Amino acid sequence: MTLTTTNSVEGLKIQSYLGIVNGVSVNTRKSSFSFKMEKYYDALEASVNEVKDLAFQNLTENALKLKANAVVGIKVDVETFPGSTLILVSITGTAVIVF
Repeated sequence: MTLTTTNSVEGLKIQSYLGIVNGVSVNTRKSSFSFKMEKYYDALEASVNEVKDLAFQNLTENALKLKANAVVGIKVDVETFPGSTLILVSITGTAVIVF
């Protein structure tokens, strides 16, 4: 599966557009707070990366359901919620068949 933020895949032609797909993920584990800011930032980075990876997996699964072999025009949105440890990642793109 080719995933790209561009509207085309270099060297390939889009044969058909199958529809908009998305992948969403929310962190489910509690972030631990520490008095050391470096540890806190490392934990936050790990949490964002974990949630982002799961959102990309969901995006890919949704594109495969449409029989796509690529997703173009990907946009990534990361939301945090003040006063909580929740992180939401939403990824949207267009499922296509390229050749």
